[in-house]
Amino acid sequence: MAPAYYLGLMSGTSIDGVDAALLAFHGDRFEVLDTLGRAHPPALREALATLCTPGNDGLDAVGPVDRAVALAFAEAALALLERHRIAPAQVAAIGSHGQTVRHRPGGEAPFTLQLGDPNLIAERTAITTVADFRRRDMAAGGEGAPLAPAFHRAAFAAPERRRAIVNIGGIANATLLDGATLVAGFDTGPGNTLLDSWARRHRGAAYDAGGAWGAEGSVLPALLEGALADPFFQRDGPRSTGREYFSETWLDSLLVGVPGADPRDVQATLAALTATGITRGLARAGFQAEEVYVCGGGAHNDDLMRRLHRALAPASLATTQALGLDPDWVEAAAFAWLARETLAGRPGNAPVVTGAVGPRVLGGIYPAGTGGRWTASDGE
Repeated sequence: MAPAYYLGLMSGTSIDGVDAALLAFHGDRFEVLDTLGRAHPPALREALATLCTPGNDGLDAVGPVDRAVALAFAEAALALLERHRIAPAQVAAIGSHGQTVRHRPGGEAPFTLQLGDPNLIAERTAITTVADFRRRDMAAGGEGAPLAPAFHRAAFAAPERRRAIVNIGGIANATLLDGATLVAGFDTGPGNTLLDSWARRHRGAAYDAGGAWGAEGSVLPALLEGALADPFFQRDGPRSTGREYFSETWLDSLLVGVPGADPRDVQATLAALTATGITRGLARAGFQAEEVYVCGGGAHNDDLMRRLHRALAPASLATTQALGLDPDWVEAAAFAWLARETLAGRPGNAPVVTGAVGPRVLGGIYPAGTGGRWTASDGE
């Protein structure tokens, strides 16, 4: 019987390099076939030494937040199961997207980072957890986002229907479906992130309920044109972004050109920016949708929906509720579906969307813990 080969890789606290060991297993017996030690380049060793030294780099804040996010996710999962009297042992897997804190898909060293330790989720819930979906796609040359389009195809595609599924979360993205074919998918620009931050700044509210405040204002052409001049909106093909790009700092840099602007007019302009980013994204892709379905929090912004209705005509506009799935829960459902694909060994990405070199099985699998041995408060 041919041996089974396994590789072990390690970089210890000395941070001097990588140790590699190649093992051959014959049943339960193994032999070390070969080893290799490779020193880190001086620049990498210096960078690691800096990060290993406590300071103001933020790492000491990351660990506790990583745990806190995981516990919040685990408690939500357990509460939902309790509501339906479903035992954890009956659940095949949790698909945990985690909380994105940084998404940098471009440049020489692209990366994305989601917090919410899946080891802790698996241990707390006693349910196998699939997580860290984005980085495998990025490792294969993709943007790592958006990942929902493959699910949108599975859930919403219909023969002889040209549909666009538009998710308006913090960032907005679109999935283009021609019958059962996933034509394209991409981020279109800011969704609710700037609208919400502006409402917090000037109204002290978490968001502009129903878009009522923004509907009182008028669009500022100079501000809108300045925003749409950003290079992101000129890109074709796979593209993704995040709130660290379309940030309050980004907005403030544009507001310099419209001093003394009425906050309501700025809010109206931000709604127009979200709507225009979506409609221009579809146009740049050369896709004439017959039906557009919206999901995410933006589906509840009546002002934004009116703007989309006018801009997308003659296409029909509705929320995904019309297709049988509540718009508030489409993204969560997508990651449950992605977990199922991972466990089945099927690819979860769509290279036509992300630009990856090929289909990839996404995420890491964290086997179920025994659960019930400690509570969230014990872990704090």
